[in-house]
Amino acid sequence: MKPEILQARLESPPAEAAGWSPAEFEAKLRERGRAYHIHHPYNVMLNGGRATREQVRGWVANRYYYQIAIPIKDAAVLSNCPDPVVRRGWVQRILDHDGFELNGIRDAGGVEAWLRLAESVGLTREEVVDLRHVAPGVRFAVDAYVNFARRAPWQEAVCSSLTELFAPEIHKQRLANWPEHYRWIDPDGLKYFQSRVSLARRDVEFGLAFTLAHFTTRAAQERALEILKFKLDVLWQMSDAMALRYGVPL
Repeated sequence: MKPEILQARLESPPAEAAGWSPAEFEAKLRERGRAYHIHHPYNVMLNGGRATREQVRGWVANRYYYQIAIPIKDAAVLSNCPDPVVRRGWVQRILDHDGFELNGIRDAGGVEAWLRLAESVGLTREEVVDLRHVAPGVRFAVDAYVNFARRAPWQEAVCSSLTELFAPEIHKQRLANWPEHYRWIDPDGLKYFQSRVSLARRDVEFGLAFTLAHFTTRAAQERALEILKFKLDVLWQMSDAMALRYGVPL
């Protein structure tokens, strides 16, 4: 090879791979649903009606730590985002969880709905709120997610929300199966799942549209897939920690 040709190759960066089309990219994002925690043995046990009262209560108490972390995560996204249009849309997520009272309209929010779920399965508010039941692995996984949202570019934090692509199905399963298998649970406690079926769809419309529009090069799209995998790993690790503490029947 002639020296001048070698020098030209050293000076010219390799051509970047073309990005997938929006349809191809969305399909690859949705393929990640195979690793969603709906398939974890602990969730399969819960939704299949094979969980004991202790296992159901353990799941509710541990997932509360995730519920209270979500508005903190969303506030971190807002704090890093300079775009007022995005902020106006994203702030609704905080109100959905923390609740609000405005112009005579009051919504207690998702965290309060989760506490009602806790009471319906036989837990007290005190023992849920003080986090005494939260397994170290659950705490570690949730904290890792919040720290990611604080430190990552806000666009990547938005992308990490795309596990909502798969959330409506898991909520539908709970609504369909829990009343049949766990008749000892007060049905009013399941209202959280009812609300999240529609809210998750609404939220994912924005997150998916933004991700498809922002992550357009192959490198950026592969990064988005890595971020989604990280969030899926967070949810899977939470289930792992609960399975370790409460067991999963074979």
